[in-house]
Amino acid sequence: MDRATSYPVEEIAAAWERERPGTPVSSIGIVTPIWRLAKLLGDDRRRVLARAGVDPATLDLLSVLRRSGEPYTLTTRELSHRSLVTAGAVSQRVARAEREGLVTRRPGEGRPRTVLVELTPAGHELVEATVDQVLCREAELIDGLSPEQQEQLAGLLRILLQDTQRKLGDDRIGHVGEG
Repeated sequence: MDRATSYPVEEIAAAWERERPGTPVSSIGIVTPIWRLAKLLGDDRRRVLARAGVDPATLDLLSVLRRSGEPYTLTTRELSHRSLVTAGAVSQRVARAEREGLVTRRPGEGRPRTVLVELTPAGHELVEATVDQVLCREAELIDGLSPEQQEQLAGLLRILLQDTQRKLGDDRIGHVGEG
């Protein structure tokens, strides 16, 4: 195969088939590109966010609050559930965003340990300025696929993700590389 037209994933699978006949290699053509794409997309998102002056965890927190609708307030428990991260991670994110004036915290009503987190005007402005940069860039990165192909791929990835979560007994989804 010509190096200019070869696909490294096929080379990896062929090498394993050659060296270990009978070893199942069909997953290589799916899992390896997913990992490579996750790395490329994650690195690119971090660059876009760095230029915008926000880290991925903070944008995730602000985005969850913004998507919740007015009054852009959620409990820390709701934030943890919607962010798909631990309560400890939410606590750290909220503390950092509060120091930066992007959110405020206050006690919830009725339950003694409930904490409400609210998006401030500065947080709202930051998420509004940033989300289009991120989503436009990601749309640009996938525009090599037709809208129909994008829809088909999204459906297949949803099926694969749900099945993998079921098999692993893990319905949490974190950021790439998070444990």
